[in-house]
Amino acid sequence: MDQQNTFDTPTTARLHRAEYFAGLALASGLFIVHWDEIRWLPAIGLFLYIDLIGYIPGAIAFHRSPDGRIPTAYYVLYNSTHSLLSAGLVVALWAWLIGPEWALLAVPIHLFGDRSLFGNQLKPFGVPFEPKRLPAFDALLREVTGRPPPARAGRATDPPSGAPAPAATSRPTSVA
Repeated sequence: MDQQNTFDTPTTARLHRAEYFAGLALASGLFIVHWDEIRWLPAIGLFLYIDLIGYIPGAIAFHRSPDGRIPTAYYVLYNSTHSLLSAGLVVALWAWLIGPEWALLAVPIHLFGDRSLFGNQLKPFGVPFEPKRLPAFDALLREVTGRPPPARAGRATDPPSGAPAPAATSRPTSVA
């Protein structure tokens, strides 16, 4: 909303997703136009490393955790690999050490796809690792918009209707 209140209303979130969709469309268009010039093994590796390092370990830990609490290190891994800054560094180093190539488009395609198609952003430490709408966010939306939050589809990690969400799932553990 602004630099002092860094949260999004549903409309603002949709606008952010639309901006990333434009980037996804551009990167995907270039990828398709240069299809026959792409080295496929590097392209696949560059697309997958982001989740192999940053998402899958945290998702496994989250789903194995009885209360949803996982070490902060998993959030740091996710945020580090899913950052446009670190991705830009990977692309720049690759282009400098190996040379520029069309396979590098796999990196922005992955990140722009995550943000536009799935709505994934960097993960704040104070929320569950896997997306789950918190009652506190619903209250915030009511406060900001003056109306009830929009209906949402239930997820496997949501508590049964009317049941309070376990407090422990809203905070990760610290890494000692």
